[in-house]
Amino acid sequence: MTSKTGSTFLPALLIAGAALVLAPVAVAAPVPIQAPLVSGLPDFTDLIDKVGPAVVNIRTTERVRLGQGLPGDEEMQEFLRRFFGQQIPRGRRAPGGQEEEGQRGVGSGFIISGDGFVLTNAHVVAGADEVTVTLTDRREFKAKVLGVDKRSDVALLKVNAGNLPYLRTGDSSKIRVGEWVIAIGSPFNLENTVTAGIISAKSRDTGEYLPLIQSDVAVNPGNSGGPLINMRGEVIGINSQIATLSGAYNGISFAVPIDEVMRVADQLKKTGHVTRGRLGVQISEVTRDVADSLGLGTARGAEVAMVEPGGPAEKGGIKVGDIILKFNGEPIETTRDLPRLVGAAKVGSRATVVVWRRGNQIEVPVTIVELEDEKSASAITQPKKPAPGAATNALGLLVSNLSEAQRRELRVDGGVLVEAAEDGAARAGVRPGDVIL
Repeated sequence: MTSKTGSTFLPALLIAGAALVLAPVAVAAPVPIQAPLVSGLPDFTDLIDKVGPAVVNIRTTERVRLGQGLPGDEEMQEFLRRFFGQQIPRGRRAPGGQEEEGQRGVGSGFIISGDGFVLTNAHVVAGADEVTVTLTDRREFKAKVLGVDKRSDVALLKVNAGNLPYLRTGDSSKIRVGEWVIAIGSPFNLENTVTAGIISAKSRDTGEYLPLIQSDVAVNPGNSGGPLINMRGEVIGINSQIATLSGAYNGISFAVPIDEVMRVADQLKKTGHVTRGRLGVQISEVTRDVADSLGLGTARGAEVAMVEPGGPAEKGGIKVGDIILKFNGEPIETTRDLPRLVGAAKVGSRATVVVWRRGNQIEVPVTIVELEDEKSASAITQPKKPAPGAATNALGLLVSNLSEAQRRELRVDGGVLVEAAEDGAARAGVRPGDVIL
């Protein structure tokens, strides 16, 4: 049985198998994993010692005219002082209504380079006449606002100093739900306050220009502009918003992803403003019912609800009702993906848009133009207020025919304008102002 041929080993295996049948042995039951996946709580002390000196307190001031007071009554001013950290001077009477410097607000920020570049929120410094940056060692500097971008809520400041402590930036595209993070800032003007928690969700759509990082780190008025930091000591976001019913922390906070922050900061550093691309369409969500009816299979992409007359989309051949599936090769899974990708595209560049139209994928070339300031919605597609007692149909809809001017504006051949939506129509997502094609 020492032969290396296969015929010698087969009987041996059979005999061994028979022995197991005749004299069974006990088989141990599966042993559960003894070591837990999570053991203990993290120790933040060394991390805070390392990154804390690069986080700053930001105070802003503006000139106020004494004797004129401020809009609103005393109760409103007290509300702003208590819940938004705004140290608003109480209205005082003075002869001649002279101007006086008054403290306006308190926020946070962090240094991103040793030569004095500082990041914070746009809403922290917007409208300020003077910005003061205070370090943990109590040094104070007057800061110059290099640029403010309201869409991303990012502002870039510069102080005249060198050899400053600064934070390294991480990669917000690689964050994981459940990982530990900390926030450092000045809630209620309590400087260098540290709070900790975990990332609760990624790419949270809050209706803003870009999806945000959601965490359960305690963030309060005054934390705005401070860093959200991972366990490697890297900044992954700027704390910007909270979801609250009281004006203070309710367990949900949001941060602007650092990847977008740095793209904005680079432009603010070079030009003082941010340039974004525009496609010239209004989009809506692709529901499962829409996807099934169009043969898409899964609910994905962004449905074109309106095409801007003379815009890049119309010139390229995109039509109302198209489903945009890809932009420059990047898939569009939800409606929030498209504005982000188009906004990051270089103005004047030629982009390829893949649309789903009548059961086929079509490539449409478009030339990206610059996104201008937001304009008010066209009055042409604003629904009229229904008359009192106006009845909806069996679907819960009250509609009116489109006029010739409306059809020209919308670049459609037909359709009806939704004046009111109730019951089943409202539950399905139809809203007043929609145009049913």
